[in-house]
Amino acid sequence: MLKQVTYSQQTQSQKKKKNKGGIKFMTFRLELADNSIFKNAFESISSIVDEVTLTADSEALHLRCLDKSHITFITMELNKTVFDEYQCDTPEKMAIDCDDFYQLLKKCKDNILELSTDNTNLLVTFKGDATRKFKLPFIDLEYDNPQPPRIDLPCNIRIPSVLLKDYINDMAFFSDKLNFIVDENYFKVTTDGQKGEAEIEYLHGENILETVKSMYSIPKLQEIMKAHKFSKECKVSVGNDTPLKVNFTLPTDDGSIEYLLAPRLEEE
Repeated sequence: MLKQVTYSQQTQSQKKKKNKGGIKFMTFRLELADNSIFKNAFESISSIVDEVTLTADSEALHLRCLDKSHITFITMELNKTVFDEYQCDTPEKMAIDCDDFYQLLKKCKDNILELSTDNTNLLVTFKGDATRKFKLPFIDLEYDNPQPPRIDLPCNIRIPSVLLKDYINDMAFFSDKLNFIVDENYFKVTTDGQKGEAEIEYLHGENILETVKSMYSIPKLQEIMKAHKFSKECKVSVGNDTPLKVNFTLPTDDGSIEYLLAPRLEEE
């Protein structure tokens, strides 16, 4: 039998409702010409979680969230240097519907993206031949941003993001689960099912001194790999029957998205 491991999280029910204006949101504004950074991130994030809290301070925009099944943990950090303009005089928390935000971002095309706030809304503005303005209402979340688990994983490799996405999609033809195996020379992706078996080997070129193996959910991995356009290369960290860490970092090294995925374990 298979068992899906989850992350323990002490939360109340994730109830969504409109903010009634009891919180005063302070001055926050950013502007970004390359709006694909947000689009590439939220294509993945919106497929994993329903709601998120964006936290802004004077140095960066942050996001930490855990899916309802407690299987996937997401951390995003975008330093102020990512943006063409960035202002945050007082730390702010902006709780929004994730899919609504992503659907708006898809309308941005090649326009300049501006985000700001009023008392009850995230203000989304697209600047191009015309200026288009939208208000996305804040929601109340009955839990705080979760803290990421601290996990030290022994094997770390780098691989082109699109290759990892393709490997996972290849495995999906045969099963809903796969194995990640790392040894001294290769990163291997394997699976088997009623339709047959599959194995892919990638020569990683890293200094790996041991062999490790873990099993993961293919649908969960496919959600993560929707972020493959965020960076051309991703860092994969894994151990024996451990969570999987997948990190996408911008080429300028001032922004990243990191996913922590709980393993699936075989039961005796």
